[in-house]
Amino acid sequence: MFTDVDKLIELGGAPLIVMIASSILAVTLAFERIFTLWNFLSRARALTDTVARCLSKGAVAEARTACERSKSPLADVLLVGFERHGRVSPERVRAGVDRERQRLVLHLKGPLWLLGTIGATAPFVGLFGTVAGIIRAFEAIGESKQAGIEVVGPGIAEALVATAIGIAVAVIALVFFNYFQARLARANIEVRLMLEEFLEGLSEVAPAASPATPSAPDKAAE
Repeated sequence: MFTDVDKLIELGGAPLIVMIASSILAVTLAFERIFTLWNFLSRARALTDTVARCLSKGAVAEARTACERSKSPLADVLLVGFERHGRVSPERVRAGVDRERQRLVLHLKGPLWLLGTIGATAPFVGLFGTVAGIIRAFEAIGESKQAGIEVVGPGIAEALVATAIGIAVAVIALVFFNYFQARLARANIEVRLMLEEFLEGLSEVAPAASPATPSAPDKAAE
């Protein structure tokens, strides 16, 4: 087992440095997504429950105020529905809400594609280090005209270190990537259901503060 980091990097060479940087990036992205998704669904459920109670009483203004005060990212999606309610057809209200939902999903995904890229490319970077280590071992054999372990050992060690680190980085990145993909898929389904319930409740109440339509002049009275 290696305890000297400098020695480990020396054995692994440049590919190892790339993979260490990739592993740091993968862990950083994972924690960033965890922070973004933390309590997302619980906050969204709390907000939609509050809005549903308000709409059931016909208190559209109160429901909108709850969205404006909420810290949940779903509040921006609901506000699009409130802004369009009573001004356009229900189909256009639904379309506007769905567009905003898609923007929210893109925000939740964020730089998640980088985790997938790291997971897919790390083994190949490790393989590159493996090939470079073997080449170095053969060069050492050619220079010394010998094939002892002391000659080929450094090159073989570089090859093995690069392979092991490449596989480890790929496993870490792919585990995080698959976890977040599953979590986002569930969140997307739950958000769709919440918005369906919201749109149904919104369609059953009159718009808040809708301006009174002036009555047409009575021609008979002219």
